[in-house]
Amino acid sequence: MWLQAKESLSVQQTLVIDQERRNRFILGVLFTMVIAGTGTWVGALPGINRIGAMLSAILIAVIYRNVLGYPESIREGIQFSARFLMRFAIVLYGFKLNIDMVLHKGGMLLVYDTMIIIIAITATMLLAKLFKADLNLSLLLGIGTGVCGAAAIAAVSPILKANDEDTAIGAGIIALIGTIFALTYTFLMPFLPISALEYGIWSGMSLHEIAHVAAASMPAGQDVMAMGLLSKLGRVFLLIPLSIVLSLWMKRKGEGEGKQSAPFPWFLAGFMLTSLVGTYLPIPDVVLNDISKVSSFLLAAAMVGLGLNVHLSSLRNRALRPLGAMIIASIVVSAVSFFTLLWFGL
Repeated sequence: MWLQAKESLSVQQTLVIDQERRNRFILGVLFTMVIAGTGTWVGALPGINRIGAMLSAILIAVIYRNVLGYPESIREGIQFSARFLMRFAIVLYGFKLNIDMVLHKGGMLLVYDTMIIIIAITATMLLAKLFKADLNLSLLLGIGTGVCGAAAIAAVSPILKANDEDTAIGAGIIALIGTIFALTYTFLMPFLPISALEYGIWSGMSLHEIAHVAAASMPAGQDVMAMGLLSKLGRVFLLIPLSIVLSLWMKRKGEGEGKQSAPFPWFLAGFMLTSLVGTYLPIPDVVLNDISKVSSFLLAAAMVGLGLNVHLSSLRNRALRPLGAMIIASIVVSAVSFFTLLWFGL
């Protein structure tokens, strides 16, 4: 009887511990979503809306971590948001990509976009070596600059086995610098020796995020913004072959160094599937807009989870040189894409 009572008590204690663990897990996920919601609200305020919800959420998370510390009791839920919600957000992000439009209307743009991605990554890495910067963070920034900003960084981070801090720093830098570039483009627009449509294409070829392209090209009109987004979608489309190349490179690198090879990024297969669904199935625009909002919110929640790992001292010590390399590379991308359009057109 005594042994049975002891075993019964042990089972009850285990159930209580498991329930407490589940509760902390749920609280961790909700914690990231609350901050993401706060960042979304702050990012919509006049003036602050230029930096957007994602950067606002990351900044709130970084401030929380460095003022109040990391909430250890709910770490498991936060880590779930940082990793699994991020992958799910990337899958949903695929609905934004119209593959048919890219392939049939943006053939030459794809050639230019490929060139831009190669230049962005190469220039960032060469400058990073010159500046003796952190190469892992610099590679993330080069990919974000060349492809589609924070979404690209989130997509390739698991492939490159980047740590959470690098991913968060990279996403924050991309969002901030991309916003500055978008504002600069808007200011320069009336003085540029190119047509309005060429300005839209230039924005799509060189700016970091889809939101940055929309913000920079919208003042020139809906047609200009449409061309800018088409150009940008070509770079988003190229995230798929780039990720495959990076996966193969990591696998070969792992084998060469006797380490575990990189797993296949199955969430990118989901990204491709949702791209096909969004392109070829008659989904109402209102549904696609809702999916886009959910994707952006989940990505912001994931970035909160990552931002909670950022030490400001580490940011100061490790990020300044990669930041310098990324800014110069962004200027190179902007200049090359501009003069390519000016001299050769489409």
